[in-house]
Amino acid sequence: MTVIAFNANTSLKMQKPDAVSHFTLEEAQRVLNLEAKALQVLSKSIDESFLKACQIIIETKGRVVVSGMGKSGHIARKIAATLSSTGTPSLFVHPAEASHGDLGMISPMDTLIVLSSSGETTELSNLLAYAQRRLIPLIAITQRKESTLAETSTVTLLLPSIEEACPLGLAPTTSTTMMLALGDALGTTLLNFRGFSPEDFGVFHPGGKLGQRLVRVSQIMHRNEKVPVVSLGTPMNKAILTMTSHGFGCVGVIENSGTLVGIITDGDLRRHMNTNLLSALVEEVMTTYPYTIHAGALAEEALAFMNEKQVTALFVVESKQDIDHVVGIVHIHDFLRANIS
Repeated sequence: MTVIAFNANTSLKMQKPDAVSHFTLEEAQRVLNLEAKALQVLSKSIDESFLKACQIIIETKGRVVVSGMGKSGHIARKIAATLSSTGTPSLFVHPAEASHGDLGMISPMDTLIVLSSSGETTELSNLLAYAQRRLIPLIAITQRKESTLAETSTVTLLLPSIEEACPLGLAPTTSTTMMLALGDALGTTLLNFRGFSPEDFGVFHPGGKLGQRLVRVSQIMHRNEKVPVVSLGTPMNKAILTMTSHGFGCVGVIENSGTLVGIITDGDLRRHMNTNLLSALVEEVMTTYPYTIHAGALAEEALAFMNEKQVTALFVVESKQDIDHVVGIVHIHDFLRANIS
């Protein structure tokens, strides 16, 4: 392996890895260890201010507006996205743009979370003044307790004063890592308080792999007249017609209550193939205690169960008065159509 490096004349030349002494594993480990230490110190420094910040957000009738400049701004965007996806409506407002009209995006019903390591970022001044005039609650995330941001805030989440991982001590590294982690802590704490469920999460994440993982059987199953079922006592000639017309390769047998008591598959037909098959009753041919899946089960779980049992279709049931009633059927192809595999 070789590394491309620039010399003083900006020309390219190839150097062996051991020749580039300043690009070392030790340096990477130093950065990671320093930031890990910072998170440990941050964890121990959490106090009543964090609980007060959570209470302010919970009581917010509008949205949580998150802001920050530069690298802090990038972290602020992520915090806003995390809060929004976990049940706390949020948005990011750029502090510089706020001074040119975007202050109108912030209402007195909102709460502000403002990030600044120094607490003296010039571009924040108009945003802070606006919050004071409109009596908007302000949660500050900063490293300086005596800063303008901290003194203006309703509550301050103080970051430990730990050196930046940047060798020059200039680029925001350790500080932004702590900001990011603190934002995650806020998001997950609020998530737990609100009782935010996987179903709620699925509403906000319908796309991609997350969405696929949260799809329920009830969302992809076939219902009503599309479900191939016959009652006990039905002659096999009628059962076969139902089985053929629905195209699932099976037909369910139900009692009058709607409870599934058996299933007839292609395999059952082959095993009972004789001159009396068409005149037989379904209970003479069916397999009892068929596999079923509850409508509220995750589609991923249903697919894994089908693969384990080596079946291509499952009847879907729901409990009513402690009795499972057939409400649908799901086929292996339904999972493919839903991009679940």
